[in-house]
Amino acid sequence: MAQAQAMQRVVEDVVDEMRQRSDRGEVASYIPELAKIDPRRFGLAVVDAEGRVATGGDAEEPFSIQSISKVFTLTLALGKVGERLWTRVGREPSGSPFNSIVQLENEKGIPRNPFINAGAIAVSDVILAGHQPRETLGEILHFLRHVADDPAIAIDNDVAASEQRTGFRNLALANYMKSFGVIENPVHLTLGVYFHHCAIAMSCRQLAMAARFLAHSGRDPSSGHSVIPAERARRINALMLTCGHYDGSGEFAFRVGIPGKSGVGGGILGVVPGKASVAVWAPGLDASGNSRLGRIALEALSRRLGWSIFGA
Repeated sequence: MAQAQAMQRVVEDVVDEMRQRSDRGEVASYIPELAKIDPRRFGLAVVDAEGRVATGGDAEEPFSIQSISKVFTLTLALGKVGERLWTRVGREPSGSPFNSIVQLENEKGIPRNPFINAGAIAVSDVILAGHQPRETLGEILHFLRHVADDPAIAIDNDVAASEQRTGFRNLALANYMKSFGVIENPVHLTLGVYFHHCAIAMSCRQLAMAARFLAHSGRDPSSGHSVIPAERARRINALMLTCGHYDGSGEFAFRVGIPGKSGVGGGILGVVPGKASVAVWAPGLDASGNSRLGRIALEALSRRLGWSIFGA
């Protein structure tokens, strides 16, 4: 009980400090529905190994998880095709913006990693193979609802439609990969899956619950059941650490020191191996498209709880 109370106090302290800051960044205005979000919103949730939950701020309010969904689609794709996935997607940090087409041209249509837009589109194509988009999205939702233990998780169709109306660069990326045979399904079907899984809405609490298996060697710590093999969980965490924040991944690792994945909806999912999973939401973004206050909050949380994987 004392440990749970201490964790709750730290979460509340961090939330209070973030509320007082004015350097919030800018919301993702290029997706019209996201441009409507109040940049003053802030939520934080932590789930530890014993299933204790600490929350603060707007931790129960659903938001568009955007690229955080790529962690879960990567998990599903590896479950479908295993190591064959890496013939279509790389595993190296990009050092470029998340929607860059220059790197894709230099590397003959093979995306640098599964977390930049091109890589996640290729992963969506792998999951879609042999199915209709509706079935594929149902599979993704079923997986998220299962690992989060929450049947209420759903797609925000307004956000999905907004992305489809404005996603011209993603259309260009997909068509370019199609010309190299990296995309096998019709481009509009693959992009439909991609836009819709990025538009899934979850709260900080739901996200932190959903990532428990990554924090505990691929197992659900509540039931003890294996979700994925331990080696696969380690590899996904490694990719989150090195590639989870686009061209800001090195800065996040340097300052926060845990695997994490951001989304332009302002969320960040963090994994503390063997200890906890954490999710933060602050809609204002920095120049790399990562939540500005979200990163600052996780740096404070990691420091106070001694969570950096590189040592206290």
